[in-house]
Amino acid sequence: MADDGVLIGIADHHPQSLRLDRANRHGLVAGATGTGKTVTLQVLAQGLSDAGVPVFAADVKGDLSGICQPGQPGEKMLARAEAMGLTLQPAGAPVVFWDLFGEQGHPVRTTVSEMGPLLIARMLELNEVQEGVLTVVFRAADEEGLLLLDLKDLQAALTYAAENAKALGARYGNVSPATVATIQRKLLMLEDQGGANLFGEPALQLSDLMRTDGSGRGYVNLLAADRLIAAPRLYATFLLWLLSELFEELPEVGDPEKPRLAFFFDEAHLLFRDAPKALLEKVEQVVRLIRSKGVGVYFVTQNPADIPETVLGQLGNRVQHALRAYTPVEQRGLRAAAGSFRANPAFDTAEAIQALGVGEALVSVLDEKGAPTMVARTLVRPPVSRLGPVTPAERAAVMAASPVRGLYDQLRDRQSAYEMLQAKTVETAAAPEPAAKPTRAAREKPSELQSMGEAFAKSMLRSVGSQIGREIMRGLLGGVRRRR
Repeated sequence: MADDGVLIGIADHHPQSLRLDRANRHGLVAGATGTGKTVTLQVLAQGLSDAGVPVFAADVKGDLSGICQPGQPGEKMLARAEAMGLTLQPAGAPVVFWDLFGEQGHPVRTTVSEMGPLLIARMLELNEVQEGVLTVVFRAADEEGLLLLDLKDLQAALTYAAENAKALGARYGNVSPATVATIQRKLLMLEDQGGANLFGEPALQLSDLMRTDGSGRGYVNLLAADRLIAAPRLYATFLLWLLSELFEELPEVGDPEKPRLAFFFDEAHLLFRDAPKALLEKVEQVVRLIRSKGVGVYFVTQNPADIPETVLGQLGNRVQHALRAYTPVEQRGLRAAAGSFRANPAFDTAEAIQALGVGEALVSVLDEKGAPTMVARTLVRPPVSRLGPVTPAERAAVMAASPVRGLYDQLRDRQSAYEMLQAKTVETAAAPEPAAKPTRAAREKPSELQSMGEAFAKSMLRSVGSQIGREIMRGLLGGVRRRR
Protein backbone atom coordinates (compact mmCIF):
# COMPACT_ATOMS: atom_id res chain seq x y z
CA MET A 1 0.00 0.00 0.00
CA ALA A 2 1.23 3.49 -0.86
CA ASP A 3 1.36 6.17 1.81
CA ASP A 4 -1.63 7.99 0.35
CA GLY A 5 -3.60 4.99 -0.93
CA VAL A 6 -3.34 1.69 -2.77
CA LEU A 7 -0.39 1.55 -5.14
CA ILE A 8 -1.56 0.33 -8.56
CA GLY A 9 1.74 0.73 -10.42
CA ILE A 10 4.43 3.05 -11.71
CA ALA A 11 4.25 5.40 -14.70
CA ASP A 12 7.46 7.21 -15.71
CA HIS A 13 8.84 6.78 -12.18
CA HIS A 14 5.66 8.26 -10.69
CA PRO A 15 3.39 6.12 -8.51
CA GLN A 16 -0.21 5.70 -9.57
CA SER A 17 -2.30 5.13 -6.47
CA LEU A 18 -5.97 4.78 -5.61
CA ARG A 19 -6.73 7.32 -2.89
CA LEU A 20 -8.61 5.74 0.01
CA ASP A 21 -10.76 8.83 0.52
CA ARG A 22 -11.88 8.58 -3.13
CA ALA A 23 -12.18 4.79 -3.32
CA ASN A 24 -15.92 4.95 -2.65
CA ARG A 25 -16.35 6.86 -5.93
CA HIS A 26 -16.39 3.51 -7.77
CA GLY A 27 -14.17 2.23 -10.53
CA LEU A 28 -13.62 0.14 -13.63
CA VAL A 29 -11.07 -2.51 -14.54
CA ALA A 30 -11.34 -3.37 -18.22
CA GLY A 31 -9.35 -5.19 -20.87
CA ALA A 32 -9.33 -8.12 -23.25
CA THR A 33 -8.87 -11.67 -22.00
CA GLY A 34 -5.31 -12.39 -20.89
CA THR A 35 -4.21 -8.77 -20.49
CA GLY A 36 -3.90 -8.81 -16.67
CA LYS A 37 -7.30 -7.83 -15.24
CA THR A 38 -7.21 -10.57 -12.59
CA VAL A 39 -3.78 -9.49 -11.37
CA THR A 40 -4.95 -5.87 -11.15
CA LEU A 41 -8.03 -6.99 -9.22
CA GLN A 42 -5.78 -8.95 -6.85
CA VAL A 43 -3.47 -5.96 -6.32
CA LEU A 44 -6.40 -3.66 -5.58
CA ALA A 45 -8.15 -6.15 -3.30
CA GLN A 46 -5.08 -6.86 -1.21
CA GLY A 47 -4.10 -3.19 -1.06
CA LEU A 48 -7.54 -2.26 0.22
CA SER A 49 -7.44 -5.14 2.70
CA ASP A 50 -4.07 -3.95 4.03
CA ALA A 51 -5.62 -0.51 4.52
CA GLY A 52 -8.39 -2.01 6.68
CA VAL A 53 -11.10 -2.09 4.00
CA PRO A 54 -13.16 -5.31 3.73
CA VAL A 55 -13.53 -6.56 0.16
CA PHE A 56 -16.11 -8.68 -1.64
CA ALA A 57 -15.19 -10.23 -4.99
CA ALA A 58 -16.45 -13.04 -7.20
CA ASP A 59 -13.73 -15.53 -8.09
CA VAL A 60 -14.93 -16.47 -11.57
CA LYS A 61 -12.00 -18.65 -12.64
CA GLY A 62 -10.68 -19.73 -9.23
CA ASP A 63 -7.42 -17.85 -9.77
CA LEU A 64 -8.11 -15.19 -7.17
CA SER A 65 -8.17 -17.68 -4.29
CA GLY A 66 -4.36 -17.56 -4.09
CA ILE A 67 -4.65 -14.13 -2.45
CA CYS A 68 -4.84 -15.91 0.91
CA GLN A 69 -1.31 -17.34 0.51
CA PRO A 70 2.09 -15.56 0.42
CA GLY A 71 3.46 -15.19 -3.08
CA GLN A 72 6.46 -17.05 -4.45
CA PRO A 73 7.91 -14.51 -6.88
CA GLY A 74 10.02 -15.84 -9.70
CA GLU A 75 12.94 -14.15 -11.41
CA LYS A 76 10.78 -12.21 -13.85
CA MET A 77 8.54 -10.87 -11.12
CA LEU A 78 11.50 -9.90 -8.94
CA ALA A 79 13.15 -8.16 -11.89
CA ARG A 80 9.91 -6.29 -12.64
CA ALA A 81 9.62 -5.18 -9.02
CA GLU A 82 13.25 -4.03 -8.98
CA ALA A 83 12.77 -2.05 -12.19
CA MET A 84 9.84 -0.30 -10.54
CA GLY A 85 11.84 0.44 -7.38
CA LEU A 86 9.72 -1.93 -5.25
CA THR A 87 10.68 -4.56 -2.72
CA LEU A 88 8.34 -7.55 -2.64
CA GLN A 89 7.45 -8.83 0.82
CA PRO A 90 5.33 -11.95 0.22
CA ALA A 91 2.16 -12.02 2.30
CA GLY A 92 -1.35 -13.36 2.03
CA ALA A 93 -4.54 -11.48 2.86
CA PRO A 94 -7.16 -12.65 5.39
CA VAL A 95 -9.85 -14.42 3.38
CA VAL A 96 -13.34 -15.84 3.89
CA PHE A 97 -14.49 -18.27 1.21
CA TRP A 98 -18.16 -18.34 0.20
CA ASP A 99 -19.95 -20.66 -2.21
CA LEU A 100 -23.60 -20.74 -3.27
CA PHE A 101 -23.31 -24.52 -3.50
CA GLY A 102 -21.50 -24.91 -0.16
CA GLU A 103 -18.62 -26.84 -1.72
CA GLN A 104 -15.69 -24.42 -1.88
CA GLY A 105 -16.80 -22.07 0.88
CA HIS A 106 -19.44 -21.28 3.44
CA PRO A 107 -22.98 -21.46 2.04
CA VAL A 108 -24.45 -18.07 1.19
CA ARG A 109 -28.23 -17.70 1.23
CA THR A 110 -31.05 -15.22 1.24
CA THR A 111 -34.82 -15.68 1.41
CA VAL A 112 -37.37 -15.49 -1.38
CA SER A 113 -39.06 -12.52 0.34
CA GLU A 114 -35.80 -10.60 0.63
CA MET A 115 -34.93 -11.20 -3.01
CA GLY A 116 -38.35 -9.88 -4.08
CA PRO A 117 -40.41 -10.37 -7.24
CA LEU A 118 -38.42 -7.99 -9.46
CA LEU A 119 -35.07 -9.75 -9.03
CA ILE A 120 -36.59 -13.24 -9.06
CA ALA A 121 -38.37 -12.36 -12.31
CA ARG A 122 -35.02 -11.29 -13.73
CA MET A 123 -33.43 -14.53 -12.56
CA LEU A 124 -36.20 -16.61 -14.16
CA GLU A 125 -36.18 -14.52 -17.36
CA LEU A 126 -39.90 -13.76 -17.02
CA ASN A 127 -41.70 -11.41 -19.35
CA GLU A 128 -43.73 -8.44 -18.13
CA VAL A 129 -46.98 -10.40 -17.78
CA GLN A 130 -45.32 -13.23 -15.87
CA GLU A 131 -43.56 -10.76 -13.60
CA GLY A 132 -46.93 -9.17 -12.85
CA VAL A 133 -48.41 -12.51 -11.80
CA LEU A 134 -45.39 -13.21 -9.60
CA THR A 135 -45.89 -9.83 -7.93
CA VAL A 136 -49.53 -10.78 -7.20
CA VAL A 137 -48.36 -14.01 -5.56
CA PHE A 138 -45.99 -12.08 -3.30
CA ARG A 139 -48.75 -9.62 -2.39
CA ALA A 140 -51.25 -12.37 -1.58
CA ALA A 141 -48.70 -14.24 0.55
CA ASP A 142 -47.92 -11.06 2.44
CA GLU A 143 -51.60 -10.41 3.15
CA GLU A 144 -52.01 -14.00 4.37
CA GLY A 145 -49.02 -13.61 6.71
CA LEU A 146 -47.11 -16.42 5.02
CA LEU A 147 -43.32 -16.33 4.96
CA LEU A 148 -41.72 -17.01 1.58
CA LEU A 149 -38.30 -18.31 2.51
CA ASP A 150 -37.27 -20.90 -0.05
CA LEU A 151 -38.46 -22.25 -3.37
CA LYS A 152 -40.86 -24.74 -1.77
CA ASP A 153 -42.68 -21.82 -0.20
CA LEU A 154 -42.89 -20.07 -3.53
CA GLN A 155 -44.15 -23.20 -5.28
CA ALA A 156 -46.86 -23.58 -2.64
CA ALA A 157 -47.92 -19.96 -3.11
CA LEU A 158 -48.06 -20.45 -6.87
CA THR A 159 -50.32 -23.46 -6.36
CA TYR A 160 -52.64 -21.19 -4.39
CA ALA A 161 -52.58 -18.63 -7.20
CA ALA A 162 -53.55 -21.26 -9.78
CA GLU A 163 -56.44 -22.46 -7.60
CA ASN A 164 -57.70 -18.90 -7.06
CA ALA A 165 -56.88 -17.41 -10.44
CA LYS A 166 -60.37 -15.99 -10.96
CA ALA A 167 -60.73 -14.46 -7.49
CA LEU A 168 -57.18 -13.08 -7.46
CA GLY A 169 -57.72 -11.67 -10.93
CA ALA A 170 -60.76 -9.75 -9.70
CA ARG A 171 -58.66 -8.12 -7.00
CA TYR A 172 -55.29 -7.59 -8.72
CA GLY A 173 -55.80 -8.07 -12.45
CA ASN A 174 -55.74 -11.10 -14.71
CA VAL A 175 -53.96 -14.14 -13.23
CA SER A 176 -53.80 -16.90 -15.81
CA PRO A 177 -53.25 -20.48 -14.61
CA ALA A 178 -51.21 -21.01 -17.77
CA THR A 179 -48.91 -18.15 -16.75
CA VAL A 180 -48.57 -19.62 -13.27
CA ALA A 181 -47.65 -22.97 -14.81
CA THR A 182 -44.96 -21.27 -16.91
CA ILE A 183 -43.44 -19.68 -13.79
CA GLN A 184 -43.48 -23.06 -12.04
CA ARG A 185 -41.64 -24.67 -14.95
CA LYS A 186 -39.02 -21.94 -14.87
CA LEU A 187 -38.59 -22.50 -11.14
CA LEU A 188 -37.82 -26.14 -11.91
CA MET A 189 -35.18 -25.00 -14.40
CA LEU A 190 -33.70 -22.71 -11.75
CA GLU A 191 -33.52 -25.64 -9.34
CA ASP A 192 -31.69 -27.69 -11.98
CA GLN A 193 -29.08 -24.90 -12.16
CA GLY A 194 -28.61 -25.04 -8.39
CA GLY A 195 -30.70 -21.96 -7.67
CA ALA A 196 -32.49 -23.65 -4.74
CA ASN A 197 -29.21 -23.37 -2.81
CA LEU A 198 -29.53 -19.59 -2.81
CA PHE A 199 -32.77 -19.53 -0.84
CA GLY A 200 -33.13 -20.50 2.79
CA GLU A 201 -31.82 -19.86 6.26
CA PRO A 202 -29.61 -18.89 7.94
CA ALA A 203 -29.56 -15.95 5.57
CA LEU A 204 -26.40 -13.94 4.99
CA GLN A 205 -25.81 -11.09 7.43
CA LEU A 206 -24.10 -8.14 5.77
CA SER A 207 -22.02 -7.50 8.87
CA ASP A 208 -20.22 -10.78 8.17
CA LEU A 209 -18.90 -9.31 4.91
CA MET A 210 -17.52 -6.24 6.68
CA ARG A 211 -15.07 -7.77 9.14
CA THR A 212 -11.46 -6.94 9.95
CA ASP A 213 -8.93 -9.27 11.53
CA GLY A 214 -6.93 -8.80 14.74
CA SER A 215 -4.31 -6.70 12.98
CA GLY A 216 -6.89 -4.36 11.43
CA ARG A 217 -6.76 -5.77 7.90
CA GLY A 218 -10.04 -6.12 6.05
CA TYR A 219 -11.20 -9.61 5.16
CA VAL A 220 -11.35 -10.43 1.45
CA ASN A 221 -14.64 -12.26 0.89
CA LEU A 222 -14.31 -14.50 -2.17
CA LEU A 223 -17.41 -16.00 -3.77
CA ALA A 224 -16.55 -19.18 -5.68
CA ALA A 225 -18.14 -18.46 -9.04
CA ASP A 226 -16.44 -20.92 -11.39
CA ARG A 227 -19.56 -23.10 -11.30
CA LEU A 228 -22.04 -20.30 -10.69
CA ILE A 229 -21.00 -18.45 -13.85
CA ALA A 230 -22.54 -21.31 -15.89
CA ALA A 231 -25.90 -19.81 -14.83
CA PRO A 232 -25.21 -16.18 -15.74
CA ARG A 233 -28.64 -14.82 -14.75
CA LEU A 234 -28.35 -16.45 -11.33
CA TYR A 235 -24.83 -15.05 -10.90
CA ALA A 236 -25.72 -11.50 -11.95
CA THR A 237 -28.98 -11.39 -10.01
CA PHE A 238 -27.35 -12.60 -6.80
CA LEU A 239 -24.66 -9.93 -6.95
CA LEU A 240 -27.23 -7.26 -7.77
CA TRP A 241 -29.31 -8.39 -4.80
CA LEU A 242 -26.26 -8.12 -2.57
CA LEU A 243 -25.58 -4.58 -3.81
CA SER A 244 -29.21 -3.67 -3.23
CA GLU A 245 -29.12 -5.05 0.31
CA LEU A 246 -26.03 -2.98 1.09
CA PHE A 247 -27.79 0.08 -0.28
CA GLU A 248 -30.96 -0.57 1.73
CA GLU A 249 -29.39 -1.49 5.07
CA LEU A 250 -26.26 0.63 5.49
CA PRO A 251 -26.58 4.12 7.00
CA GLU A 252 -25.38 7.27 5.27
CA VAL A 253 -21.76 8.20 6.03
CA GLY A 254 -20.96 10.67 3.24
CA ASP A 255 -17.34 10.51 2.05
CA PRO A 256 -15.36 8.57 4.70
CA GLU A 257 -11.58 8.48 5.00
CA LYS A 258 -11.73 4.98 3.53
CA PRO A 259 -14.61 2.80 2.27
CA ARG A 260 -16.58 0.56 4.58
CA LEU A 261 -16.54 -2.07 1.83
CA ALA A 262 -15.14 -2.45 -1.68
CA PHE A 263 -17.30 -4.55 -4.01
CA PHE A 264 -15.77 -6.05 -7.18
CA PHE A 265 -18.28 -7.20 -9.82
CA ASP A 266 -16.40 -9.47 -12.25
CA GLU A 267 -17.93 -10.32 -15.66
CA ALA A 268 -20.02 -7.18 -15.18
CA HIS A 269 -21.50 -7.33 -18.68
CA LEU A 270 -23.73 -10.18 -17.48
CA LEU A 271 -25.58 -7.72 -15.26
CA PHE A 272 -26.63 -5.51 -18.16
CA ARG A 273 -27.16 -8.03 -20.96
CA ASP A 274 -30.84 -8.03 -22.00
CA ALA A 275 -31.77 -6.22 -18.80
CA PRO A 276 -35.19 -4.52 -18.79
CA LYS A 277 -35.38 -0.77 -18.38
CA ALA A 278 -36.71 -1.00 -14.82
CA LEU A 279 -33.72 -3.09 -13.77
CA LEU A 280 -31.21 -0.77 -15.45
CA GLU A 281 -32.76 2.16 -13.62
CA LYS A 282 -32.41 0.27 -10.35
CA VAL A 283 -28.73 -0.48 -11.01
CA GLU A 284 -28.07 3.15 -11.91
CA GLN A 285 -29.78 4.31 -8.71
CA VAL A 286 -27.84 1.90 -6.51
CA VAL A 287 -24.48 2.80 -8.07
CA ARG A 288 -25.18 6.51 -7.83
CA LEU A 289 -26.34 6.51 -4.21
CA ILE A 290 -24.40 3.70 -2.55
CA ARG A 291 -21.28 5.90 -2.59
CA SER A 292 -22.70 7.84 0.34
CA LYS A 293 -23.08 4.55 2.26
CA GLY A 294 -19.29 4.17 2.13
CA VAL A 295 -19.29 1.37 -0.46
CA GLY A 296 -17.08 1.46 -3.54
CA VAL A 297 -18.26 -0.61 -6.52
CA TYR A 298 -15.70 -1.75 -9.10
CA PHE A 299 -16.89 -3.30 -12.35
CA VAL A 300 -14.53 -5.76 -14.06
CA THR A 301 -15.26 -6.46 -17.73
CA GLN A 302 -13.64 -6.82 -21.12
CA ASN A 303 -14.82 -3.58 -22.68
CA PRO A 304 -16.18 -0.38 -21.12
CA ALA A 305 -18.86 -0.48 -23.82
CA ASP A 306 -20.36 -3.45 -21.93
CA ILE A 307 -21.59 -1.00 -19.29
CA PRO A 308 -24.37 1.55 -19.94
CA GLU A 309 -23.20 5.14 -20.15
CA THR A 310 -25.41 6.17 -17.21
CA VAL A 311 -23.50 3.73 -15.01
CA LEU A 312 -20.11 4.23 -16.67
CA GLY A 313 -20.29 7.94 -15.89
CA GLN A 314 -20.33 7.12 -12.16
CA LEU A 315 -17.00 5.26 -12.27
CA GLY A 316 -14.26 7.71 -11.36
CA ASN A 317 -11.25 5.39 -10.91
CA ARG A 318 -10.26 3.54 -14.08
CA VAL A 319 -7.70 0.92 -15.05
CA GLN A 320 -7.78 0.08 -18.76
CA HIS A 321 -5.78 -2.89 -20.03
CA ALA A 322 -5.24 -3.64 -23.71
CA LEU A 323 -8.16 -3.84 -26.14
CA ARG A 324 -8.19 -5.39 -29.58
CA ALA A 325 -10.20 -3.63 -32.28
CA TYR A 326 -10.66 -5.63 -35.46
CA THR A 327 -14.35 -5.17 -36.21
CA PRO A 328 -16.30 -1.91 -36.57
CA VAL A 329 -18.08 -2.61 -33.28
CA GLU A 330 -14.78 -3.17 -31.49
CA GLN A 331 -13.35 0.01 -33.01
CA ARG A 332 -16.30 2.03 -31.71
CA GLY A 333 -15.76 0.50 -28.29
CA LEU A 334 -12.07 1.42 -28.45
CA ARG A 335 -12.84 5.02 -29.31
CA ALA A 336 -15.37 5.20 -26.50
CA ALA A 337 -12.84 3.79 -24.02
CA ALA A 338 -10.18 6.26 -25.13
CA GLY A 339 -12.61 9.17 -24.98
CA SER A 340 -13.50 8.43 -21.36
CA PHE A 341 -10.00 9.38 -20.15
CA ARG A 342 -8.56 12.80 -19.48
CA ALA A 343 -6.13 13.14 -22.39
CA ASN A 344 -2.37 13.04 -21.94
CA PRO A 345 -0.45 15.11 -24.54
CA ALA A 346 2.44 12.64 -24.37
CA PHE A 347 0.58 9.94 -26.31
CA ASP A 348 -2.55 9.08 -28.25
CA THR A 349 -4.87 7.25 -25.88
CA ALA A 350 -6.58 5.09 -28.52
CA GLU A 351 -3.25 3.93 -29.97
CA ALA A 352 -1.83 3.29 -26.50
CA ILE A 353 -4.75 1.04 -25.53
CA GLN A 354 -4.00 -1.25 -28.49
CA ALA A 355 -0.25 -1.26 -27.83
CA LEU A 356 -0.35 -2.14 -24.11
CA GLY A 357 1.49 -5.30 -23.11
CA VAL A 358 0.45 -7.81 -20.47
CA GLY A 359 0.71 -6.17 -17.06
CA GLU A 360 0.45 -2.67 -18.50
CA ALA A 361 -2.59 -0.42 -18.21
CA LEU A 362 -3.80 3.11 -18.69
CA VAL A 363 -4.67 4.48 -15.27
CA SER A 364 -6.70 7.50 -14.23
CA VAL A 365 -7.81 7.97 -10.63
CA LEU A 366 -9.55 10.72 -8.70
CA ASP A 367 -7.30 13.29 -7.02
CA GLU A 368 -7.79 15.01 -3.66
CA LYS A 369 -10.36 17.35 -5.23
CA GLY A 370 -12.30 14.49 -6.79
CA ALA A 371 -11.16 15.31 -10.35
CA PRO A 372 -9.76 12.57 -12.65
CA THR A 373 -6.02 12.63 -13.11
CA MET A 374 -4.43 12.73 -16.54
CA VAL A 375 -4.28 9.23 -18.00
CA ALA A 376 -0.90 7.58 -17.48
CA ARG A 377 0.61 4.51 -19.13
CA THR A 378 1.38 2.37 -16.11
CA LEU A 379 3.26 -0.81 -15.23
CA VAL A 380 0.99 -2.63 -12.78
CA ARG A 381 2.85 -3.67 -9.66
CA PRO A 382 3.34 -7.41 -8.96
CA PRO A 383 1.14 -8.82 -6.20
CA VAL A 384 2.69 -9.99 -2.94
CA SER A 385 0.26 -12.90 -2.63
CA ARG A 386 0.18 -16.02 -4.76
CA LEU A 387 -0.85 -15.87 -8.39
CA GLY A 388 -3.14 -18.80 -9.10
CA PRO A 389 -5.51 -20.98 -7.08
CA VAL A 390 -5.09 -22.52 -3.66
CA THR A 391 -4.98 -26.27 -3.10
CA PRO A 392 -7.99 -28.04 -1.52
CA ALA A 393 -5.97 -28.52 1.67
CA GLU A 394 -5.12 -24.80 1.85
CA ARG A 395 -8.75 -23.87 1.26
CA ALA A 396 -9.88 -26.25 4.02
CA ALA A 397 -7.35 -24.73 6.44
CA VAL A 398 -8.61 -21.21 5.71
CA MET A 399 -12.22 -22.30 6.23
CA ALA A 400 -11.35 -24.03 9.50
CA ALA A 401 -9.99 -20.72 10.85
CA SER A 402 -12.82 -18.63 9.36
CA PRO A 403 -14.53 -16.06 11.61
CA VAL A 404 -17.93 -17.30 10.35
CA ARG A 405 -17.22 -20.98 10.82
CA GLY A 406 -20.39 -22.76 11.95
CA LEU A 407 -22.71 -19.79 11.37
CA TYR A 408 -23.97 -20.76 7.91
CA ASP A 409 -22.81 -24.32 7.36
CA GLN A 410 -26.02 -26.03 8.58
CA LEU A 411 -29.51 -25.38 7.23
CA ARG A 412 -32.03 -24.15 9.78
CA ASP A 413 -35.66 -25.24 9.57
CA ARG A 414 -38.63 -23.35 10.96
CA GLN A 415 -42.27 -22.87 10.10
CA SER A 416 -43.08 -20.82 7.04
CA ALA A 417 -45.46 -20.84 4.08
CA TYR A 418 -45.05 -24.47 3.07
CA GLU A 419 -45.49 -25.86 6.59
CA MET A 420 -48.52 -23.66 7.21
CA LEU A 421 -50.15 -24.70 3.95
CA GLN A 422 -49.32 -28.36 4.56
CA ALA A 423 -50.96 -28.13 8.00
CA LYS A 424 -54.11 -26.83 6.30
CA THR A 425 -53.99 -29.89 4.04
CA VAL A 426 -53.97 -32.19 7.06
CA GLU A 427 -56.85 -30.28 8.69
CA THR A 428 -58.95 -30.51 5.55
CA ALA A 429 -58.30 -34.23 5.17
CA ALA A 430 -59.30 -34.86 8.81
CA ALA A 431 -62.49 -32.77 8.69
CA PRO A 432 -65.77 -34.83 8.85
CA GLU A 433 -68.08 -34.95 5.86
CA PRO A 434 -71.03 -32.51 6.05
CA ALA A 435 -74.32 -33.99 7.30
CA ALA A 436 -76.25 -32.93 4.23
CA LYS A 437 -75.52 -31.55 0.85
CA PRO A 438 -75.87 -27.79 0.51
CA THR A 439 -78.98 -26.41 -1.15
CA ARG A 440 -78.93 -25.32 -4.76
CA ALA A 441 -79.04 -21.69 -3.64
CA ALA A 442 -76.04 -22.20 -1.40
CA ARG A 443 -74.11 -23.89 -4.17
CA GLU A 444 -74.79 -21.01 -6.53
CA LYS A 445 -73.88 -18.33 -4.00
CA PRO A 446 -70.59 -16.68 -4.97
CA SER A 447 -67.84 -17.86 -2.60
CA GLU A 448 -65.34 -15.66 -0.87
CA LEU A 449 -61.70 -15.79 -1.91
CA GLN A 450 -60.22 -18.99 -0.52
CA SER A 451 -57.36 -18.72 1.89
CA MET A 452 -54.02 -19.96 0.71
CA GLY A 453 -54.35 -22.92 3.06
CA GLU A 454 -57.74 -23.98 1.68
CA ALA A 455 -56.60 -23.71 -1.93
CA PHE A 456 -53.37 -25.57 -1.27
CA ALA A 457 -55.22 -28.27 0.68
CA LYS A 458 -57.70 -28.90 -2.13
CA SER A 459 -54.93 -29.09 -4.70
CA MET A 460 -52.92 -31.51 -2.58
CA LEU A 461 -55.91 -33.73 -1.76
CA ARG A 462 -56.75 -34.14 -5.44
CA SER A 463 -53.19 -35.35 -6.00
CA VAL A 464 -53.13 -37.96 -3.20
CA GLY A 465 -53.04 -41.55 -4.44
CA SER A 466 -51.65 -40.74 -7.87
CA GLN A 467 -48.09 -40.95 -9.09
CA ILE A 468 -48.19 -37.22 -9.82
CA GLY A 469 -49.30 -36.61 -6.23
CA ARG A 470 -46.42 -38.63 -4.86
CA GLU A 471 -43.95 -36.67 -7.00
CA ILE A 472 -45.35 -33.34 -5.79
CA MET A 473 -45.16 -34.43 -2.15
CA ARG A 474 -41.55 -35.53 -2.56
CA GLY A 475 -40.69 -32.26 -4.29
CA LEU A 476 -42.23 -30.16 -1.54
CA LEU A 477 -40.86 -31.95 1.53
CA GLY A 478 -37.95 -30.33 3.34
CA GLY A 479 -36.93 -27.58 5.67
CA VAL A 480 -37.78 -23.93 5.30
CA ARG A 481 -35.65 -21.12 6.63
CA ARG A 482 -36.01 -17.51 7.67
CA ARG A 483 -33.53 -14.75 8.51
CA ARG A 484 -32.82 -14.73 12.22
